[in-house]
Amino acid sequence: MSTLFISDLHLDESRPHIVDAFEHLLAGEARAADALYILGDLFESWIGDDDDAALPARVAQALRRLRDHGVSIHFMHGNRDFLLGADYAARAGLTLLADPSVIELAGERTLLMHGDTLCTDDVDYQRFRARVRDPQWQRAFLARPLAERRAFAAQARGESSRQTAMKAADIMDVNPLAVAATMRAHGVRRLIHGHTHRPATHRFLLDGQPAERIVLGDWYEQASVLTR
Repeated sequence: MSTLFISDLHLDESRPHIVDAFEHLLAGEARAADALYILGDLFESWIGDDDDAALPARVAQALRRLRDHGVSIHFMHGNRDFLLGADYAARAGLTLLADPSVIELAGERTLLMHGDTLCTDDVDYQRFRARVRDPQWQRAFLARPLAERRAFAAQARGESSRQTAMKAADIMDVNPLAVAATMRAHGVRRLIHGHTHRPATHRFLLDGQPAERIVLGDWYEQASVLTR
């Protein structure tokens, strides 16, 4: 049996082929797995578990069918869907996973992260992240009417695209010192993460010992699944 890892699907009604690809994975390959790990940004945006749009309900049903088939599904928040809460997780059959988390994978301790906290050179983003991850900010945001939250999310996506276009590429990638410090702190030699949309396996020495960092691919154009 296998373990599957995915991230950065950014599911949105504007990309129906990606929603279809995700449903195809859940109804096919994923049914032969022991577990599916979703390491953040399953959705393009998340305005609250009370969102009455069709897409969240459709995805929850597809996920629940996989869970009812006997496959455990673990979800880690990303920078786009960090507001996904316990109510939606229960409907979809998801087990919420802290960022970071360590699991045993083929006998080796493996660190799982979304990856955005490793991009320490992007100071503006880290400042924004700290603000929106504050529980008081989140409570205030979720108390606003759905229409206001949708408008805010649309504006935030536009601003994010504008800021990304203005930043140097290396600023938005992980910082090697942050990677080493995080892996060292958790006592691991393997890290799996998403966020950067730069799929690759990086092998390096950590304190003189072999180590690897596996970066998951995004789903903007096609499905991307890591199988272990």
